[in-house]
Amino acid sequence: MSYPQFEKLVEVIQKLRHPTDGCPWDLKQTHQSLLKYLVEESYEYLHAVEENDYEKMEEELGDVLLQVVLHSVIAEETGKFNIESVSKTLADKMIRRHPHVFEKGLEGISAEEVTANWDKIKKDEKTKKHSIDMEDTIFPALYSANKIGKKTEKLNFDWEDHNQVLYKVEEEWQELKEELAPGIAVNKGRIKEELGDFLFSIAQLARHLDIDPEEALRDANKKFIKRFNKVEDLVRSDNMELTDLTQNKLDVYWDKAKKM
Repeated sequence: MSYPQFEKLVEVIQKLRHPTDGCPWDLKQTHQSLLKYLVEESYEYLHAVEENDYEKMEEELGDVLLQVVLHSVIAEETGKFNIESVSKTLADKMIRRHPHVFEKGLEGISAEEVTANWDKIKKDEKTKKHSIDMEDTIFPALYSANKIGKKTEKLNFDWEDHNQVLYKVEEEWQELKEELAPGIAVNKGRIKEELGDFLFSIAQLARHLDIDPEEALRDANKKFIKRFNKVEDLVRSDNMELTDLTQNKLDVYWDKAKKM
């Protein structure tokens, strides 16, 4: 099986990075300068999946692939690695982590056993000093909090049920309120710490309710934007702009939008 279009893509990126005939913008890029694009393209693909838009998924997945190839070509220029070694490393890892598929005598195991085996193999591959370390904080913060909670759950360090987590949420909320109480000198460091503790406990509550906190917050963002756009449409239908109105007037329009 061959993939001529993929090979063409690699050749295109190599041409864009050609020292004399390439694109000035592409030639300026480094692993560091491209990081924001990798994150952005990943989130745009995520949005396309949530919208169930296959045409957009194809396009955005291509943009993600562009970042993979571009990073590989840049690394190849200094002899670090290339797209072939990236592919080989990935294929070897997938074979190693799926012995039930690639080794005889391990067929027919359940999905739960596959997950447990995957975690064990992954743990054996890494020589980490601790079960959880700073590597677990490299993801978006809510996702990291959820991931950390799942790890501690496997280590039997967790609340028994969501009701216990609720008590923790309320405790952290009270501690945050105390820092914001009238007459208390504003200590941004303490407020930030207590707000972080509160958000972490919210992420653990979501985990116990089997809800992805990152997804829940994205949905809330979308709901707010849709409702805010309705407010703007209502205001403009009355021949005004948002900046013409006071907060109290905007609240009236907000209530109208909620009922639409």
